[in-house]
This record gives sequence, structure tokens and C-alpha cells, in this order.
Amino acid sequence: MFKFLIITIGYMLLLNCPSAYARTFTVQPGQSIKAIIEQAHDGDLIRVLAGTYKEKGIVIDKSIVLMGIGNPVLDGEKKYEVISITAHNVVIEGFTIINSGYSSMNELAAIRIINASGVGIRNNKLLNNFFGIYCQHASKAYIANNTISSNGISELESGNGIHGWKSDSLVIYNNNISGHRDGIYFEFVTHTLIMKNNSHKNIRYGLHFMFSNDDTYLDNIFNNNGSGVAVMHSRRVIMLNNEFRENWGSASFGILLKDISDSHAEGNLYYKNTVAIYMEGSSRTLIRRNRFSNNGYAIRIQASCDDNTIEKNNFSGNSFDIATNGSLVLNTFNGNFWDKYEGYDLNRNKIGDVPYRPLSVYAMIVERNATAMMLFRSPVVGLLEKAEKVMPGLTPENLKDEYPLMKPLPL
Repeated sequence: MFKFLIITIGYMLLLNCPSAYARTFTVQPGQSIKAIIEQAHDGDLIRVLAGTYKEKGIVIDKSIVLMGIGNPVLDGEKKYEVISITAHNVVIEGFTIINSGYSSMNELAAIRIINASGVGIRNNKLLNNFFGIYCQHASKAYIANNTISSNGISELESGNGIHGWKSDSLVIYNNNISGHRDGIYFEFVTHTLIMKNNSHKNIRYGLHFMFSNDDTYLDNIFNNNGSGVAVMHSRRVIMLNNEFRENWGSASFGILLKDISDSHAEGNLYYKNTVAIYMEGSSRTLIRRNRFSNNGYAIRIQASCDDNTIEKNNFSGNSFDIATNGSLVLNTFNGNFWDKYEGYDLNRNKIGDVPYRPLSVYAMIVERNATAMMLFRSPVVGLLEKAEKVMPGLTPENLKDEYPLMKPLPL
């Protein structure tokens, strides 16, 4: 993680420091940005003054800084990709970019990075585009302080806010992303930092990983998306100090962990999600010091998961703390606070003297027959739960917290 923070600070210093530009060009309304780019050389600064510019497919093939003065508008007229970057060490700053083209065959974007490294995209507004920023074989790109918003209605007709494809060492920092299919989507993206972004009201996921290893996301907010985050078919993903809020729906999760391994989730808040964490086919993942509050399910951990550790978390106000679809439990629960725990602490060491079984028999019944949810909070369910506590027989014997805490941890 410290490596990623050093990269972030380095990029910020690099892109904010005064530069001795070789030459400076100024583009005024009515002039062509593309024509000025043709005249420029590596290291030049192009200033674009306030106004609306409608040019088909601006290609930046030189290492230049393209800077908007007074928030000029680049309009794709719902036909074209607005900017394509094919050179290293390009900076795009200070623009409003609108109305990129839509195509069911081509993933047109407001800004596309193609086989380039060291690109900075910062302080822009990307509005009503198909894809916002598309990183294609990009490396060491710095995408920061942008507003990326669209009016997506369905998954099939919407693109992603920030899309990464076969890229490495990206830094995505402090962006506000909404109204897309996925706020941020990664496929085969490695060694990347996603930090302090607000990804909300997206159709599918706030953040979506596929086959992406060694990535870190921290201090982000994912709220009111179809689902918060999906991490799928990935390894060594670090998830720290994020907020997953109010991702509600029949198939919604705060976070979906599917076929991942050797990962770490710590310091996160899961608040009012249908399912805070859904785990399937996941191994060797540490879930510790998180807060699970007022969710439908706190953790649904399928029988296909093994060697995961859930420790030192706070569970409070959830309808179900734990649910699973099998009787064999190969995961460890230890040292958590459970607000439903009714045990005692005679030696006053702040640890319950009796192990806690967080899986209720009713949760097992609902897992096998969803229509049983109609009986939720009925007297029959209450009697069934009391009977199971007196004579356990249906819930897995080894799904228990041996050292439940008497008071919540100060997280």
C-alpha cells in the first residue's frame, strides 16, 4: 500500500509543478484544436479558451499539455470519440467533454488512452458520454478530480465511467462517478490504486474487477448502486476503509467476492445493504475490523469458500449476521462482536464464556427456500430459534465464534 501512496504523491507533484514549456499555443473559439496539435511538438502547452468546440476525433500523438481556460466544452455531437491519446506523458485538464458517440459495436469514449504511459487526466467534467475514460493498454496514468456523469438507463445501452483494459499501475483519485453501467470497470488491470472516489447511482456496480490482481482500493464511497463492488477471478486485492452504503435490490451486494484469493478487507463500513458481503469460491481472504450495520445479511458465505478468516468485526442491527448454503464450514470466525449474543462473562475479560453460533436455523431455511422469508419476525420463527439454541441440531457444529466480544470494538 505504501508503494501506491508514494506513486500517487509522485504523480501529483509531477502534474502540479510549474513546467518550462517549449512553446505555448492559444486556441480561441472558431479555431481548430486539431490544427494546433499538428503544429505542436513534444513539451508544448496548448491553452484552449472558453467556448464550444465541435471537432471529430481529436488525436493527441505528441507529449503535450492540453489545458482548458474557463472550462471550454468539447462536444462529440453523439457521433464521435472526442479525444484519443496515443503519446506518452500527455496531460488533459480543465475541460467539459460531452456527448461522445454511442455504438453497440465500438466502445466510444470521451477520452481514450491507447498504448500510452504517464498520462494525466484531471479536473475535467465528462457529461453524457457512452464511456467516460477508457484506458487501453495504458500504464502509470493519473486520473484525478474529475466529475464523470451520464444518464444510463440499462446495462446494454450504457458504458462505464472509467474503464481499464490490460493496463498497469493506474492511479484513480478523488473522482465523482455516476449514471454509468459500472462506475469503474477493470479487466486484466494490475498494480493499481483507487482512492477517495465517490461512485454512486450506477446501474450495475460502483467498482468491478475481472481478472485483475495486486490492486488496492481505499477510502472510497460506494452508495446507491445496483451493487457496490464486485471482485471476481482476482488475487491479492486490498480493500481498506471504504464505505458501502444502501446498495439495495433483490440481487444487490455491498461487495461480491467471487473466486478470489489471498485478499484483505479491513476498516470498511457496510451500512444498509441487502447483502453486505457475498462470498463464493473465495479462499484465504482476511476480513477484519469492519463494521456491519443494519444490513439484510451481513455475510453470505457459500460452502465453496475455504480458509477465510473473519475476525474482530462489529455486527449490529443486521437481519441475519451469517448465512450459508452448506453444512461443512471451512472458515474461521473469531473475536467478533455480535449484538445478538446473549452469553455471559464471569471472569470479566471482555470475552464471552460461551461460544456464539451466528448462523440461525431460520437463515438456513430461507437459504434453501426463499419463500420462507414471508414468516420473518413471526412468533413461529422465534420459537424455532429458541429451540435450536437449547438443542442445536440443524446448524453446522463448527460454525461458531469461540471468543465473542461482550462490547463492540472502537472501529
